[in-house]
Amino acid sequence: MHRAAYLMLLSTMLLWGGNSVAGKLAVGHVSPMTLVFLRWVMAVLILLPIGWRALREDWPQLRKHWRLVAALGACGFTFFNVIFYTALNYTTAINVSIEQAAIPIVIILANFVLFRLRVRPLQIVGVALTVIGVALTASHGDLGQLLKLQLNFGDAIMLVAVLCYSLYSVGLRLKPAIRWQSLMLALSIAALLISVPFFVWEIVAGRVVVPDAPGWALTLYTALGASVISQILYIKGNELIGANRAGLFINLVPIFGTLLSVLIIGEQFHLYQALALALVLGGIGLAEYSGSRAAL
Repeated sequence: MHRAAYLMLLSTMLLWGGNSVAGKLAVGHVSPMTLVFLRWVMAVLILLPIGWRALREDWPQLRKHWRLVAALGACGFTFFNVIFYTALNYTTAINVSIEQAAIPIVIILANFVLFRLRVRPLQIVGVALTVIGVALTASHGDLGQLLKLQLNFGDAIMLVAVLCYSLYSVGLRLKPAIRWQSLMLALSIAALLISVPFFVWEIVAGRVVVPDAPGWALTLYTALGASVISQILYIKGNELIGANRAGLFINLVPIFGTLLSVLIIGEQFHLYQALALALVLGGIGLAEYSGSRAAL
């Protein structure tokens, strides 16, 4: 069971790391809110033939919990991405990477406050190691650079994004007992509907960049890889080992994003990136060892 969860979560973080690269490549090819809107249009179209029958059969359960499902789709699928893209217009990628590292910490705190789920000392040490690994990646190997960071509006709203995804992760334990096909389709429909006002705002503001050929290709990747496949795997991973342990894997996203930038964009590979990867994987391994023993 644990091995399956690890494989699912590692694949998820690899796809989300690829999403970071896609975000870099998308500049000038498709505007942010248009990208968010179109990725969920595509995601719904992909999921309709897969999940429509299950959705109809699970509708009585979904109808009882539609507010929860809508809130999960809004927080995890739409608000996080909208705020993430917006934050990057006001702050640096370094700041955003560091702030994303707070997601596992917020998940642990929220689980304790809401469900009284406790963590073991080794899990805390593991979380600390992963945060150090993210900080090392974000600062390009010079942790002293973190002391020079200046907080601004982008950082403030990025913290809201962190809270949104943390609440989504914690809230998955409350999801109705339905099949993953109908759950993903329902979440994606909610995300699509909630993304419409942001898309309309971008049109009214005159900031739309209509996708060209590379823009459409990148949008398809964000829909299929970073939205449909990765979210299914993340939900299943959460089911198997819980949000506290699954959330820790999120700190692999900036690491995988950096490594994929080396492979795809041709950025230079540095020793600190290997050290950061070792720290994050070591932290996850330590926390998992402690968490799996506690679950016995």
